[in-house]
Amino acid sequence: MPNDLTGQAIAITGASSGIGEATALACARAGASVALAARRADRIEALAARIEDEGGRAVALPTDVADERQARVFIEHAYEKLGRLDGLINNAGVMLLGPVEGADTDEWRRMVDVNVLGLLYCTHAAIPVMKRNEDPAGGHIVNVSSVAGRHASFGAAVYNFTKWGVCGFSEGLRQEVLHSGIRVTIIEPGFVETELLDHNTNPMVQAGAKHRKEEIGKVLEADDIANAIVYALAQPPHVSINEVLVRPTGQRT
Repeated sequence: MPNDLTGQAIAITGASSGIGEATALACARAGASVALAARRADRIEALAARIEDEGGRAVALPTDVADERQARVFIEHAYEKLGRLDGLINNAGVMLLGPVEGADTDEWRRMVDVNVLGLLYCTHAAIPVMKRNEDPAGGHIVNVSSVAGRHASFGAAVYNFTKWGVCGFSEGLRQEVLHSGIRVTIIEPGFVETELLDHNTNPMVQAGAKHRKEEIGKVLEADDIANAIVYALAQPPHVSINEVLVRPTGQRT
């Protein structure tokens, strides 16, 4: 059966909205049990209840992945609650755009803390936990990067920095853990209709995003990326989908 995740236990960060929420639903509908992490406890608790109402299994574990202790506790609790850990979807992310000159450097720190360090903390905690798996052994780490991890653009320099870091880390990690049966996949979405752009208050950034969306036409939805993630997760153990770039058909770069 294609895209069958029956018996798998998947931990998902940034699960309170957008790609994370859609991925949690898609994984649960494909048969996986899911552990949900986000700072907004009410959102992930409601999502867990929805999944349970649909006949799935989900646990909500409020977490700020930028806090190393919380990230580690999330992974350990996911394992304890679900009985194993087959997959980690490092989806939590922040996109705060604007020029380097005159920037609020607190925004830089927030992006590095979540986009880079949060991903590292969760991954560092997950690898030894995945190695506890028996029948089948191994695991799968999916890191949600961005087309911004391939193409730099004006106003996105620091965001580009974080996402290029995710891509470089993911390839190095893939080579490190392959003999343990752990696969690593980078997902690189193009323009997706999510809350990410709402984090920006700069009117020039908002205007630029609106113009770009109009230029593209039909942009991606969170479900489109969730489908790509489930496809990668559902491959047989000897198949490793290393990189998936998904753009709207009308997006040039």
